Amino acid sequence: MAGASLLALLDDISSVLDDVALMTKAASKKTAGVLGDDIALNAQQVTGVVAERELPVVWAVAKGSFVNKLILVPLALAISAFLPVAIIPLLMLGGIYLCYEGVEKIIHSLFHGGESAHLDDAPVGPTPEQAKIKGAIRTDFILSAEIIAITLGTVASAVFPVQAAVVAGVALAMTVGVYGLVAGIVKLDDAGLYLAQRRGHAVFAVLLRALGAGILAMAPYLMKALSIAGTAAMFLVGGGILLHGIPGAEHYAGELMGFASPRANGFPAAAWKALGPSVAAALTGMAAGFAALAVVTLIKRMRA
Repeated sequence: MAGASLLALLDDISSVLDDVALMTKAASKKTAGVLGDDIALNAQQVTGVVAERELPVVWAVAKGSFVNKLILVPLALAISAFLPVAIIPLLMLGGIYLCYEGVEKIIHSLFHGGESAHLDDAPVGPTPEQAKIKGAIRTDFILSAEIIAITLGTVASAVFPVQAAVVAGVALAMTVGVYGLVAGIVKLDDAGLYLAQRRGHAVFAVLLRALGAGILAMAPYLMKALSIAGTAAMFLVGGGILLHGIPGAEHYAGELMGFASPRANGFPAAAWKALGPSVAAALTGMAAGFAALAVVTLIKRMRA
């Protein structure tokens, strides 16, 4: 009897682990889009740091991200169990904050681009670096909340232990993956310099030097592209959250995008169908960001 009970227990554990593996795979696929935005955003957030401080800053933000997950995972599970209607409004508040930050970044780059837009422009001190880290951690909090919410939606029908295991597993894997890639991206120029300085006349050494020179030439453009992509991601993610949270908004946005389709100008219909929702999310995010900025500015003036 004892042996049969042990076998039954092992079978149950195996079944639960299979469920966890399958649901984790499904949740990872659904969060892949946000993961791409997360990488671009975080790489953009830590640009402008002098070379010797890049990895310490990435590590500090990664630790903050782990703390975010330690707060968000139990909180999301509790809200999902006891107050599920609160998830969407809370996500929408986070989406508005992302859009507001995106608008602030655009305004800063347009009107204050020459005034210490990067940390290299002035001596690096604890205050600007800590401000950059805190800003990156705040942004990570919103993106982490969306990843966790998407994951929870994927495992909503599962039992609580499976939900907890999948959400925690995805949160951990996403954090390690995102900040591992961000660390690699910000040190890309160092890797290029190392390869470009390789000695030797063998074909392999020559190829490595050529590769290093190519990486060094490409790195500034990549960082600039990531900076633009990171700001765009704020509007895409924030606007997407708002469209999803407002009843009927996605439907009307889809109709407007269909009405504004550039098919008459020869633009492929399939490409516009794929691009339309992102355009709608970005426009919604920009509108929400400017509206939030107007409200914040008005409140500041009233206080003054």
